[in-house]
Amino acid sequence: MAKIRVGMGYDVHQLVEGRDLWLGGIKFEHHLGLKGHSDADVLIHAICDALLGAANMRDIGYHFPDTKGNEFENIDSKILLKKTVDIIASKGYRVGNIDATVCAERPKMKARIPEIQACLAGVMGIDVDDVSIKATTTEKLGFTGREEGISAYAVALIEKD
Repeated sequence: MAKIRVGMGYDVHQLVEGRDLWLGGIKFEHHLGLKGHSDADVLIHAICDALLGAANMRDIGYHFPDTKGNEFENIDSKILLKKTVDIIASKGYRVGNIDATVCAERPKMKARIPEIQACLAGVMGIDVDDVSIKATTTEKLGFTGREEGISAYAVALIEKD
């Protein structure tokens, strides 16, 4: 019987001028981007934390610290996700499925969700049907509603034989 575990992840980054906006490994045309040491892809970061949490292997900041000089500066978060999948594999785990939600007033994501799913599935080596991505707003409430930042939540199921 396979052993299964579940993890939860959350991330938030501030929206600023002069940065590209990356969500789920896909570049969005937007007048603001997310501030961070890496490319600040909140969706991928939340997924990494969910996977690491499920495997009881700490969090993304532990494995990819922003204090290690330039090693992870402006890094493509798809690389961090691939490395995270490899990290959990070191304990015998593989990704079962992902369910994630991005909270942003803009840009609207609905039309690009299949593209995000395909990208993330490819990076993790799983079926597109095993990657659920949803987008919502906060009805103009809080930092997200004021378009000061974007947040993401993710749940991951991992399996081991």
